[in-house]
Amino acid sequence: MNVAFDASPLVGDLISGVGWCEANLTAALTRLHPELSYRFEYFTMREPEEKVRRMQPFLQENTPLHPARFSPLAYRMMTNIVPVPYRMFQGKWADITHFFNYIVPPGVHGKTVVTIHDMVIRAYPETMRCRTRLLLQTGLRRSMHRADRIVTDSEFSRREIEKYYPKYADKVRVVPCGVDTERFAPASDTEIEKVRQRHHLPEQYFLYLGTLEPRKNLVRLIEAYGLLREKHPDAPPLVLAGGKGWQYEQIFHASTRKNVRGYVLFPSYIPAEDMAALYSGALAFIFPSLYEGFGMPPLEAMACGCPVMAANAASLPEAVGNAALLCNPHKTEAIAKGLEMLWKNGSLCEKLRQRGFIRAAAMSWDNAAEKLFQVYREIGTE
Repeated sequence: MNVAFDASPLVGDLISGVGWCEANLTAALTRLHPELSYRFEYFTMREPEEKVRRMQPFLQENTPLHPARFSPLAYRMMTNIVPVPYRMFQGKWADITHFFNYIVPPGVHGKTVVTIHDMVIRAYPETMRCRTRLLLQTGLRRSMHRADRIVTDSEFSRREIEKYYPKYADKVRVVPCGVDTERFAPASDTEIEKVRQRHHLPEQYFLYLGTLEPRKNLVRLIEAYGLLREKHPDAPPLVLAGGKGWQYEQIFHASTRKNVRGYVLFPSYIPAEDMAALYSGALAFIFPSLYEGFGMPPLEAMACGCPVMAANAASLPEAVGNAALLCNPHKTEAIAKGLEMLWKNGSLCEKLRQRGFIRAAAMSWDNAAEKLFQVYREIGTE
């Protein structure tokens, strides 16, 4: 069986959660099932050598690259109007092609699998970039119709797809995300200090790591942190690390308020090699997101021995199990209370730390890859 992976989420200059999900799943799958043939497919027009360089960390001996010389943006725009066949560029090699980022283009040879990570487009469309929202509004239903199977990250997201698109419920299969416990593990004091110095961070800090965008609920987190500082002026700084997303300006504006000014820090995008030490050095990891299809950062933090507080919303309770302090993400006072508990209650943090190690170990990418293999085998025998 020949399996092609759409590598679009991996060839950009910054890799998001979608890209890391694909990277980890494909690495585990190609290692566990070498009896299949694989390749990475993508479009490239400018700087083809740069995209080859970016793909190097994700290549295995049995996953060669297959670039098509055409503009990826032009192809996406064209196929919203005219169904230009994907096989015109990528040929008829694949028996199954897996698209990891919501959209199946027209005219793909063989069977198709699409990963739909969440239903933000229906639940919180106002929190999305205009271009992304337009792409999904015009293409998601067609994509689900074209796909032979729809993979999603959690039972919560499966129920959401069933609620908004009941016609395609029979196609949906759950493949949970995981955590790489080799990459994410407690860092040494030396490495923590190096990363702290590199990003100009204090000795103690609360940490959020992810895209800076409205859905992540960071304005309310800053407001909650302000309540904490009003009660405890010596509270550790709040570090909001990650790339700028849609409408990030309101987050930066909230950080200029008098009660938090100078104590909300933005180290920007954190390179992959620094993430484990950043988690390891934090007092606690805070993830108050309003809506997630799964939520990998809390598990990454757990694997590094960092206590976690997460929202009791969407898929997050399913992802973190009993290993995180949960809070109501809509109530500023509840988030502030959680911050205070994590700062002041050492026994709670130690309990969360130990539970976090157990939870992270249980959520392996190998288990996820086996579930994905079953999806491929299911449609491969139809």
